[in-house]
Amino acid sequence: MSRSVPELVRPPRLAPGARVAVVATSGPVPEERLQLGLDVLRGWGLDPVAMPHVLDRDPRFGYLAGTDADRAADLQAAWCDPAVDAVLCARGGYGVQRMADLLDWDAMAAAGPKALVGFSDVTALHEAFARKLGLVTLHGPMAAGADFVKSGPAQEMLRAVLFAPETVTTLTAGRTLVGGRAAGVTLGGCLSLLAADLGTPTARPSAAGGLLFLEDVGEPVYRLDRYLTQLLRSGWLDGVAGIVLGSWAGCGDYPAVRELMLDRLGGLGVPVVEEFGFGHCDDGRTIPFGVRAELDADACTVVLDGPALD
Repeated sequence: MSRSVPELVRPPRLAPGARVAVVATSGPVPEERLQLGLDVLRGWGLDPVAMPHVLDRDPRFGYLAGTDADRAADLQAAWCDPAVDAVLCARGGYGVQRMADLLDWDAMAAAGPKALVGFSDVTALHEAFARKLGLVTLHGPMAAGADFVKSGPAQEMLRAVLFAPETVTTLTAGRTLVGGRAAGVTLGGCLSLLAADLGTPTARPSAAGGLLFLEDVGEPVYRLDRYLTQLLRSGWLDGVAGIVLGSWAGCGDYPAVRELMLDRLGGLGVPVVEEFGFGHCDDGRTIPFGVRAELDADACTVVLDGPALD
């Protein structure tokens, strides 16, 4: 089997009246923000439903939104419900990896394609859905996230991708770090999660042939160095086609982050764009994973071959 990143199946777009489920896959969810997020979704003409354990907190580990079993049950129930057209994660934090092996992937595959939206800790789900279900997913704002509940570009871009994805096929932002052009299938997410996911049953074996999107939050530069070095030493980055860097909020002075990116990624001989405006930042844009695209690092553009959703 080829180790190159494959193009994945595009789920259906949404239409007014579609039911969307909100699931807490990771950390505890603030009730006020959840209600604001549900109101936003209703304002879009959607029918949002919060899954039963979305406001839970694990009694032993307060950094988890409910037990592993309950979080997995909510996600699987939402995904396998034929009345649900899309699943939106409520927030990030930590916890996806603890419950990924509790999901019945065969049952979820049989349920058919639908959109999954989230980022941060949800990176582990993007990887799992690509590996186990072969589906395009959306790295974008979460239903109880601070960016989602305020009106702004992040909210409007996600809405456009969900309802009219043909209007969001050219992305322009950032600055050239290493010039050049490359084509491949999009993948990526939170750097620390990608490194932590290596070798697990739900992680893809390689980024070869892919356009890799990377970002992170709250990680000192030496830890970013550790994660990048792990990806390099493991061979996971061998053959990557191009790299797009997003936000590095709380990771120290940006010049030091940039120097690290050049040191660790510049030797790969592929185009690299920085400050592309996705991830843990204000107005973070929605990036589809699993679609073929072309990166022009000199023009700072990513052009999708087609809409993210059918």
